[in-house]
Amino acid sequence: MIDKPGASAYQRAMARRISVTLVVLLAGFCLLVGLEGPLYAGAVQGANTGREGQPIDLKSLPVKGKTTVVDIFSPYCPPCERLAPLLEQLARKRPELAIKKVNIQRPEVQGKIDWQSPLAKQLGLRSIPHFMIFDQKGKLAAQGKEAMQQVLGWLQEAGLLKK
Repeated sequence: MIDKPGASAYQRAMARRISVTLVVLLAGFCLLVGLEGPLYAGAVQGANTGREGQPIDLKSLPVKGKTTVVDIFSPYCPPCERLAPLLEQLARKRPELAIKKVNIQRPEVQGKIDWQSPLAKQLGLRSIPHFMIFDQKGKLAAQGKEAMQQVLGWLQEAGLLKK
């Protein structure tokens, strides 16, 4: 038999366990249904981390309810590297944008841009940086030069790039 003080301690411990379990389940549910936007607001996300250079499902890139900018890059591309910190700042200044980076470089290819990667071939890339912009419904709105001009315009509007 459990005495009253023991029962009270047991009830408090069980309530804490249940509370923690509910918080974890709620957080998992939010991630599952795509409510992660506020968690990542102001941050550039790696879209193919761990699968660099491999084909990607383009339908997985747009963030529901946000204009999504996809920066396709290589760490061996000097213009890409110069744009990276500007995109980080843009993400902080424009939280309504979701900015994702897609690395075309396979880890085993070092010292040069990996134009032969399965991802570069999938996308038919001839130059980088290459941008894709998806509207809030996930439809491709612009890519290539048109998307680059839009991104440069946003950078200028945000005061991050001179006109």
